[in-house]
Amino acid sequence: MHPAIRRVEWDSAAFWRDCYEITTVDESALREAAATPGHYAVKVDPLADKSALQRHGFYYVDTLLEPHCRRGDFAGHRDAKASCTHNEALDALLAICHGAFEHGRFHRDFNLPRAGADLRYDNWLRQVHAAGDAWGLRYEGQLAGFIAVMQNRLVLHAMAVPFRGRGLAKYLWTAVCDALFAQGHAELCSSISAANIAVIRLYQSLGFRLRHPVDVYHRWTT
Repeated sequence: MHPAIRRVEWDSAAFWRDCYEITTVDESALREAAATPGHYAVKVDPLADKSALQRHGFYYVDTLLEPHCRRGDFAGHRDAKASCTHNEALDALLAICHGAFEHGRFHRDFNLPRAGADLRYDNWLRQVHAAGDAWGLRYEGQLAGFIAVMQNRLVLHAMAVPFRGRGLAKYLWTAVCDALFAQGHAELCSSISAANIAVIRLYQSLGFRLRHPVDVYHRWTT
């Protein structure tokens, strides 16, 4: 297989098909992807020439943005009723996680089954929870959501349905960000879809800025 094409075991397990990431937009790699069965993903600069992707049957699915914030720029919103914890049961967090990521590129790809997309995020939460890096979010003592963390990156987060739309996320995110900065991290970052306006506004309200946009293209070769 072309050196710019690598198999993504995590995605392959969730979707029960061979899934690959193309690390460099190379004409020969794109040609091989168009001829070899599997699901392919490639991330490119938004201003890059997309003509080669179009020629080889790739289609746009999402634009990803990276919110980032240094400790001195963090504008937390603190509420004594908001807290975070590490000791939440996995099943309780999975109940919030399952089906919560409709903005994600895997849910938006019409060639992928929604059940597989849900499973992908569920499996990701299982992995981070097993490592002890899944923070439960509580408001007035009730489980309101979670944030899964990998070092200084907030990689996966969701709010439980009864707590959405109430303006509580900024307090809950603050609790986790305060805890992460207290661990010694100089900067926190995340990755979100440009279509997820509510979460973009949440991060901006906390002092995060946006950088490193990338367009994501997929191809499903049968």
